[in-house]
Amino acid sequence: MTQTIAPRVRTLVLLLLAAACALLAGAAPASAHAALTGSDPRQGAVVDKAPAQVSLTFSESVSMDDDSLRVLDPKGKRVDDGRPSGTDGTTYSVKLHAGLPDGTYTVAYQVVSADSHPVAGAYTFSVGAPSETSVSVSGQAAGGGFVGGLYGVGRYVSYAAFAVLVGGAAFVLACWPRGSGVRVVQRFVVSGWLALTAATLLLLLLRGSYTGSGKAADIFDLSLLGEVLQTKAGAALVSRLLLLAAAALFIAVLFGAYDKREDEEKRDLTFGLAVGGSVVAAGLAATWAMSEHASVGLQAGLAMPVDVVHLIAVATWLGGLTALLVALYRGPADTPVPALAVRRFSRVAFGSVVALVATGTYQSWRQLGSWTAFTDTRYGQLLLLKIGLVAVLVGVAYFSRRWTAQLAEAVPAVAGQREKERVAASGGRGNDRAKASEKTRASGKTGASETTAAATKTGSAGKSGAAAKTGTAEKTAAAAKTGSTEKGEAAGKTSGAGKASGAGKGSGGSKRAAQLARQRAAVDAARQKRQRDSDPHRFGLRRSVLAEAGVAVVLLAVTTLLTQTEPGRTEEEAKAAGAASAATAAPSTGAVTLDMPFDTGGQNGKGVVRVELDPARVGANDLHLYVERPDGTAFDIPEVKVALTQKAKDIGPLPVAPDHITTGHWSASQVQIPMAGDWEVAVTVRTSDIDQVTLSKNAQIG
Repeated sequence: MTQTIAPRVRTLVLLLLAAACALLAGAAPASAHAALTGSDPRQGAVVDKAPAQVSLTFSESVSMDDDSLRVLDPKGKRVDDGRPSGTDGTTYSVKLHAGLPDGTYTVAYQVVSADSHPVAGAYTFSVGAPSETSVSVSGQAAGGGFVGGLYGVGRYVSYAAFAVLVGGAAFVLACWPRGSGVRVVQRFVVSGWLALTAATLLLLLLRGSYTGSGKAADIFDLSLLGEVLQTKAGAALVSRLLLLAAAALFIAVLFGAYDKREDEEKRDLTFGLAVGGSVVAAGLAATWAMSEHASVGLQAGLAMPVDVVHLIAVATWLGGLTALLVALYRGPADTPVPALAVRRFSRVAFGSVVALVATGTYQSWRQLGSWTAFTDTRYGQLLLLKIGLVAVLVGVAYFSRRWTAQLAEAVPAVAGQREKERVAASGGRGNDRAKASEKTRASGKTGASETTAAATKTGSAGKSGAAAKTGTAEKTAAAAKTGSTEKGEAAGKTSGAGKASGAGKGSGGSKRAAQLARQRAAVDAARQKRQRDSDPHRFGLRRSVLAEAGVAVVLLAVTTLLTQTEPGRTEEEAKAAGAASAATAAPSTGAVTLDMPFDTGGQNGKGVVRVELDPARVGANDLHLYVERPDGTAFDIPEVKVALTQKAKDIGPLPVAPDHITTGHWSASQVQIPMAGDWEVAVTVRTSDIDQVTLSKNAQIG
C-alpha cells in the first residue's frame, strides 16, 4: 500500500466503524416480539369496585417470575399477591388484595417473550374515581441503560465474529487452500473464534440483568446466572460454547495438518473438513435461529432452517470478503492472493447472494405481512435500509468482478515477463562464473610453471654445494638443527595465536553474514511488495474490496438492530387487537360538539366557543376548543379554562388546562372522565384583564 493511500484507507475504515457505532448507540431499547394486546381492567378504565385480579393478554407466550406483574396503589405500595399465573396460552393474571380503597392504581409488567427479548410497560386504572398517584409510569422500558447497551454491543460482536470465523474458513477451503499457511489469514480466523467465544460468555453473564433489573451489580449474580441457564436463550448460549470447542478442533486441523500436506494430499482432507465445518457452522447458526424471531410466530418449523441458511450465506459472503481484504492488504509479498482464488470467491459470493435474496424474501414476508408495514413500522424501515445497503454492496461487487477479470488477463503476461527476467539474470550470473573459472585456471598454470623453474634452479645449486667441504656441511647441519628447534617452538606459538585470531574473525564474519542476509531478505520483500502494489489491476481490486467491506460493517449493524426490533407483522397485529379489544370493552358513543356564544361586554368581547370531546366515553378523551368571532374568523383571547362536573354523583369540578395550538385553537389530550352520565362542561373565557365570562352546557358521556 502506498503512503498516500494508507491514510485514506484508515480514514474510510474509521468513518465506517463510527457509522456502525452510531447505529448501535442510537438504537432504542430492544423491542420485543411479544406485545400487550389486552388487559382487564383496561388502560384508563374507572371501575365501581376493586377487581379481584388483573389480567394481561400478549400476542405470544411469555415467561414470568414473581416480580414480572405488579399492581401498585396511589402511594406506590404493592397490592398483588406476587404469584402471577397463566390462565391460557397468552393470558396471565395476578390476584389483588381484598378491600382496596378508591383511587388510581398502576399495573407494571416486565416479562421475556418467546424469542428471548424483554418486554416491559405500565398503565393505570382507577377504582371509584381517579386520584393523584406517586407512581411514575414513564421510563418503563426493558433492555436499556448501560447493561442494555453492552448487551447490544455483545450481539453485534457475536454476529461479526461468526461471519469472520465461518467466512474466513470457507475462503481458505473453497478459494485459496495455500492460504492456510499464511500467517495473517490464520490470525484472522482465530481472532473470529476468540471474539465469538468472548462475546458469548459476555452475553451469558449479562442475560440475567438484561432481562431483569438492568443493574450492573447483577451481572455477576450467580443465582441469576442459574436462572438464565434454565431458559431457552441460556441453553442456546451454552450450546454455542460447546460448538465453539468443536470449532477450535476444526481450526487446529485446518492450520495444522491440512497446511503441512501437499496439494494432492490436501484434496482428500478438504472434503472431510468441508463436511465437518459445515456441520459446526450450521450448529452455530442454529443457536440464533432456535432462540430468536425465527423460533416463534408463523411457520416456525420452516423459518428456523431458512434462518440457518440465511446466516451461513451472510457469513460466507461478508466473512470471506473480509478475509480477501486482509490477504490483499496484509498478506506477504512472496505469497500474493492468486487471481484464481479471487475468481473462486467471486463465484462463492454470487451463490451466497442468491441464497441471501431467496431466504431474505421469505423472512420479509413472514415478519412484515403487508406492504404498508415497510413504511409504517420500525422493523419495515430498518429492512428497507438493509435492502438498500445490500443493493449498494452488490453494485460495488460488480466492479470487483471487473477488476478480477482484468487481473486474470494480466497475470499470464506478468508471469511471462518475470520468467524472462529470471532467465536473463541467471544467464548473466552463469557468464560471470565461466569467466572467473577461466581466470582461476590460468592463474594455476602460471603458478605451477614458476614453481617448477624455481625447483630446477634450486636442485642445481644443491649439487654444486655438495661438492664443497664436508666439515662446513656438518656445521651447517648442526646449526640448522639448533635453529630449526628454536624456530619450531616460536612457530608453534605463532600458529596457536593465529588460529585463535582466525576463530574470532570467523565468528564476527558469520554474524555479519547473517545480518547481511536479513537485510537482503528485507530488501527483496520490500521490492516484491512494491511490484505487487504497483499492479493497477490488483490495486483497483483492493480498493473495491475495501469499499465492500466498509458497507458490510454498516450492514451488519443494521442486521443486529433488526434482530432486536419487533417484527412489523406483530406490531400491526397488536395494534389491531388492541383497537378491537377497546372497541369491544367500551364502544364509543362518538364525539360530542358543544357551541357556546359569549359576550364579555368589552372590546372584541363577542364570539363563539366550540368544544369537541372525542370519543366522549369513560376513560381518556381528547378535547379541542375553538374560539371564533361572530363572522366565523378565528381569533385568540388571553385565557380560556375548562372544568367538568357531574353533580348527580358529586364529582368535580375536574379542571382541564388546554394548550394553545394555533390561532383560535386549544387542545388537551388524555382527559380522564371517570364514569358515564350527564356531565357539565364549563368554559371560562377572558378577553381582557377585567372582562371574562363562564359558560356551561351538558354533555352525555357513555
